[in-house]
Amino acid sequence: MPDQVVLVLQGGGALGAYQLGVYQAMHEAGMEPDWVIGTSIGALNGAIIAGNPPARRLDRLRQFWTLMEHHSTLYPGMPRAFANALTLTQGIPAFFAINPATWFNPDASVGVENAAFYRTGPLLKTLELLVDFDYLNRDGLRLTVGAVSARTGHMRYFDTKREALCVDHVVASGAIPPAFPAVKIDGEPFWDGGIYSNTPIEAVLDDEPRRSSLIFSVQVWNPDGKEPQSVLDVLEKHKEIQYASRASHIEQQRRLHRLRHVIRELAQHLPPDVAASPEVRDLASWGCGTDMHVVLLKAPRLDSEDHTKDIDFTALGIHTRWQAGYADMKKALASQPWVSPASPIEGIAIHEI
Repeated sequence: MPDQVVLVLQGGGALGAYQLGVYQAMHEAGMEPDWVIGTSIGALNGAIIAGNPPARRLDRLRQFWTLMEHHSTLYPGMPRAFANALTLTQGIPAFFAINPATWFNPDASVGVENAAFYRTGPLLKTLELLVDFDYLNRDGLRLTVGAVSARTGHMRYFDTKREALCVDHVVASGAIPPAFPAVKIDGEPFWDGGIYSNTPIEAVLDDEPRRSSLIFSVQVWNPDGKEPQSVLDVLEKHKEIQYASRASHIEQQRRLHRLRHVIRELAQHLPPDVAASPEVRDLASWGCGTDMHVVLLKAPRLDSEDHTKDIDFTALGIHTRWQAGYADMKKALASQPWVSPASPIEGIAIHEI
């Protein structure tokens, strides 16, 4: 096994139930992550995992997703369209509530922390119930959540390796505009990191000092498929492409890591007296010999889903995606593609399940 196991969780609202199944399979196999990185719903799931001892993590995740099924619990068997309508018009008691001021007057100047169609006070209370932030910052595994400044547009990763995190950091990472309001941290307003980088795998590959890693990149948006035939199909495809992991980003990271390996190999061929000079040592420090195995887990499409699938908090939708994540991770754990060594020059091996 590599030095660390990293779980990278994409944002996607209700689609995040897939991540519950992925973690369940890991937990049952005795493979706990050393580091969780997430944006949006991935940050929420990640905080629950990192902010609890291993024995309580799965129960806490299940509790969170049970709370998300509020409308299905009240009205069993309700069609998804009606459940979605209730979510949009009434919110979810443990997640968000409508903000009347902006519904009736979207042009009202209410300030950055209120400029949204919903309020996320309920989510804050839910996370405080399900996440032990004292444990997270003292004994929990490493957690990184991504958020973007609503003022400058710059991405920032809040990381327990560098600072103590609280519930505001996690809620900020899930504050997708214009639905949810920005959250101020140290006076700076932050939005959902998913609008900038929804699959923050670069946080691992750019980390210092780098460590050889087994990275599970859990992707809930899957843009692969047939061409759209209707306006509704177009809306779905547009959202898939917008929030899916960019193949070009992973390829760019692969090239950067290859360059690090090339620098390391070149440095090893230098005469000892040249390699010992301060200038050359500084240049050689850009080299790297770590191996990265990236396992891509992509949530499958459901036959009945459409462009509203990220607000499909029905019991059926959550359960189906949960089971899909469980099955895919079981398949990955059975095949173990990471046991094969990565190329000594490439340094990154990508395995798609």
